[in-house]
Amino acid sequence: MFSSNYYTLVAGLREYALDAETKGFDITEILAEVEESLSAKDWKSVELLYGYYDCENLVARHNGSTAHNALSRLSAEQIASELENPTLLPAPLAKVVRAYADPEGEDAEGVDTSLPFAVSLFAAYYELCAGSDSAFLRNWSASDCALRNVISALVARERGVAVDSVTVGGGEIVEQLHRSSAADFGLRGELSYIDALISAMDEQNMVEKERKIDLIRWSVASELSTFDYFSLDAVLAYLVRVNLVARWTLLDAKTGRQMFNKLMAELDGKQYIEEK
Repeated sequence: MFSSNYYTLVAGLREYALDAETKGFDITEILAEVEESLSAKDWKSVELLYGYYDCENLVARHNGSTAHNALSRLSAEQIASELENPTLLPAPLAKVVRAYADPEGEDAEGVDTSLPFAVSLFAAYYELCAGSDSAFLRNWSASDCALRNVISALVARERGVAVDSVTVGGGEIVEQLHRSSAADFGLRGELSYIDALISAMDEQNMVEKERKIDLIRWSVASELSTFDYFSLDAVLAYLVRVNLVARWTLLDAKTGRQMFNKLMAELDGKQYIEEK
């Protein structure tokens, strides 16, 4: 399978700067440039990456919250509409939405509606990502799911809740989370960041806890794209980190600038990579 190279786009992304006098940069502008440069097929992978935030907003709305993550590709109005009659969501996600709207209906076949809506919806999302043409998106979604499952398991254990009621999907890591009583769930050999994550979860300052967890996500995204320079996967890896920058720019401008500078420093060396 051949992949497109986006030399001009990646070089242009390196030129973005975070204005120290503002609370953030324009993520919408970045995405607009990416969409303009990518092929229609590759843009679908970007939309799938951002589908996570659509799911996040669908869950919030389903649970009665008006909170809306602006990184979602769907507006708050569209999210509300999709819960009533999904027409914009990918088919597997739409099926889950319809199944929970009508647990006795045809769409409920194959969907365990006894589970929390969030568990079923995100399981469908991660399964969708697992079938992506993008190696980065497949690997990132699997890593992201694993990270979030470990976080959920640690919180569940602390609160005395059954771990198997909060994890998403299946596989060896999930099985290990369900059966292990070890402090690290016996995952030290499977997840390089497990000790750092456990340490982060012990942090009492909530902002610092979130910062440490996002730095783990940053590290994972960087590792997964080590040898991607100008491909779609390089763009997707960049967007994963830009999303973290966007989040922290809104929460804390100083941290946002630091993370953006870190991203720029990582990208800067790629201009010296000679094409084989």
